[in-house]
Amino acid sequence: MEKILPWFTLKSVPGIGNLLFKRLIDRFRSPESALNASYDELIQVEGITHRLVSGINRHSLPDHIKKEMDLIQKKGYQVITLTDDVYPPRLREIYDPPPFLYVYGTLKKTIRNIAVVGARKATTYGMASARDLSMALARHDLTIVSGMARGIDTAAHHGALMAGGQTVAVLGSGLDRIYPAENTKLFHKIAENGAVVSELPLLTEPEAYHFPARNRIISGMSLGTVVIEAARKSGSLITARLAAEQNREVFAVPGSIHSMKSSGTHSLIKQGAKLVETAHDILEEIAYIIDVTDHSGMKSDNAHPHPGLPDLSADESMVFECLEAYPVHIDDLICKSALTPGKLQGVLLQLELKGMVHQSEGNYFSLARNG
Repeated sequence: MEKILPWFTLKSVPGIGNLLFKRLIDRFRSPESALNASYDELIQVEGITHRLVSGINRHSLPDHIKKEMDLIQKKGYQVITLTDDVYPPRLREIYDPPPFLYVYGTLKKTIRNIAVVGARKATTYGMASARDLSMALARHDLTIVSGMARGIDTAAHHGALMAGGQTVAVLGSGLDRIYPAENTKLFHKIAENGAVVSELPLLTEPEAYHFPARNRIISGMSLGTVVIEAARKSGSLITARLAAEQNREVFAVPGSIHSMKSSGTHSLIKQGAKLVETAHDILEEIAYIIDVTDHSGMKSDNAHPHPGLPDLSADESMVFECLEAYPVHIDDLICKSALTPGKLQGVLLQLELKGMVHQSEGNYFSLARNG
């Protein structure tokens, strides 16, 4: 822990934010050198004032930082700094990278990151899209980065884990303030198969103003950002904007033209974001940067249509034609099919067993992704 003490000391100097911290490291190569630099050396750094030079020269490690260091050791977390090899290489390139990150789990040195973000109050369609897309990308050895929020974020992490892949969660709170609380089990699962990271002190609460800053880390460490379900004013659009400003790819999954939850994603597509139907749409955009390989040994990105359908009875074929990608309530299916409720339930069960139909909570049914 001794090696990170100077990082905490310099960061705790009043007036030293992420941008000035980066400039000091670029100039002096280490926080120790910056803390010991002369007035004449420090004043040459852009943005450093006479008052800041005085603050740097006189500053010492505050007591609350010492308590923070003790808690880090007690919890078994890591702190990785801007100059460490495992610091996300693409994050290092942004305008104001965090000087250091708190890490729970194992953060690998890779650029093979894709961010998947979207609505907290997501639809069944949005959740399924996030899960399936993340599964397919993970099978191509891409790491899924998201924010562990409810809805799309949670589905994206689960998708990567279901594929046996890596995922990284970036929190808008400290690592000791898991948010939302119902994702505590997911928090630990992600750490077993990737990492949970934050730039905030361990006991920092999930205040609303932390999340826009958190979003720059999600987009900054990734090759591109995929937005799935976002209203016109949402945090996901902030992440997309940051990705564009960071010269990263922006992708959007379209939704229903009648859904307000997809109005933001449709706006992104109008502005030039790439429309995504399958993982293949993302892979072809980033193939020039990385070698895209399917490590599962199977075509899992749903880039190609199902070669054929199982043999269906007349009733099964008729009910199948009544279904669509968006969930349909069973009452509507009864009207469309003209079958009795009991008969329809039996047909739906057979289609579900054949992997062609997905049942959602509340007696809603939709086509399975491979349907």
